[in-house]
Amino acid sequence: MRLIDTVLTLAMVGFLAGCVSTTLDLDDKATQPIPASLVSDMKRKGMTPDAPIVVRIFKEESELEIWKRDRSGRFALLKTYPMCRWSGKLGPKTRTGDRQAPEGFYHVSADMLNPKSQYHLSFDLGYPNRLEQALGYTGEALMVHGACSSSGCYAMTDDGVAEIYAVAREALRAGQGAFQVQAFPFRMTAKKMAEHRSDPNFAFWQTLKDGHDSFEVKRRPPRVSYCDKRYVFDAGFDDGEPSDPLSACPPVLGADPAVAALSSSDLLMAEKLATEGIASVGHAYSDGGMHPSFRRLLERNGEQALARRTSRTKVPISRPEAALADPYVEEK
Repeated sequence: MRLIDTVLTLAMVGFLAGCVSTTLDLDDKATQPIPASLVSDMKRKGMTPDAPIVVRIFKEESELEIWKRDRSGRFALLKTYPMCRWSGKLGPKTRTGDRQAPEGFYHVSADMLNPKSQYHLSFDLGYPNRLEQALGYTGEALMVHGACSSSGCYAMTDDGVAEIYAVAREALRAGQGAFQVQAFPFRMTAKKMAEHRSDPNFAFWQTLKDGHDSFEVKRRPPRVSYCDKRYVFDAGFDDGEPSDPLSACPPVLGADPAVAALSSSDLLMAEKLATEGIASVGHAYSDGGMHPSFRRLLERNGEQALARRTSRTKVPISRPEAALADPYVEEK
C-alpha cells in the first residue's frame, strides 16, 4: 500500500499515519504485534501495552478513539483513527436491514474478536445489548472491521483495524474481561447538543451524554445499568441492580456531583446557544459518512484507487456516491 499522498496537509498525514503499513502478512494478521511507534507513544504517556482500554466512536466526525489506562489509574487518549465508512444516519440501530451503525454502550470480550473476518480483522460490538434486546431491536454481526465498506458496521481500513485489533487483543490477553465501546452520534458538546435539539433522537442522545460525561469527568468506563427503557450510569440502587430494562428505575442513592455539574453546565450552555439563535441542523445522510481525509481521496482518485488503498483484497467502497454527497446540512 502506498503512503498517504503528500498533498494532504501535514496534520492529516500524521492523523492517518497509523493506517498505513506494508509489513502485515495475511497469514498471521491476527498475531502481529502492536507497532513499535505506538508502543513508544504508550510509554511516553505512562501506559503499557497490556493495560485496559476503552473505545469511543463518533459518527458525525467519523473518528474512533482508543483510550488506555495510564500509571495514574485513569484512562487517557492513546490515539484517534479516521473512519473510512459507516452506514445509515445519525441515530440508533433498531432493526435488521436498516443499515444503521449502532449507537450505545457495548462490551467486547475475547471471544468477540474475529481473526478470520472477510474484512481483514474485526470485533463484534455485541449489538443488540440487553437494553436493545428488551426494546425489541434486531440485528446481528455489527462490527468494527477493515476495508471501506459498511452495511451497519464501522469500517476502519485494513491497516487501521489491524492496529486497533492488536491493542485490543493485548489488553484482553492480559486479563481485561471485556473492554467498553461507547458509540455516539457526534462529539457531545453543548454546541452539538444545541444544534441537534430538534432531532427525534434527542432524548436518547441525552441519556448517552450522561455516560459520556461520566467518562469525561472520572476518566474510567462508567458502570452501565438498564431501567426505564434507557441507560443509567454509575448508579447505586437501594434495591440492587435493576433486572428488567423496561421497568421503572429503583430509587437511586445519588449522582456524582462533578458529573452532574458538567451535565448541568452543558445543558445551560446549550439552552443559551439555542436562545441566541444557533441553527438547529439535520444531517441528512443518504447512507452514512466518511472521514474527510478519505472523502478527498475518493473524490480525487476514484473508488477503485481508494479500495486498493484501504483493503488488501480490494473490497469495493460501499455506496461511493453517498459517501461523496454526505453530509450536507439542512437549516430548519
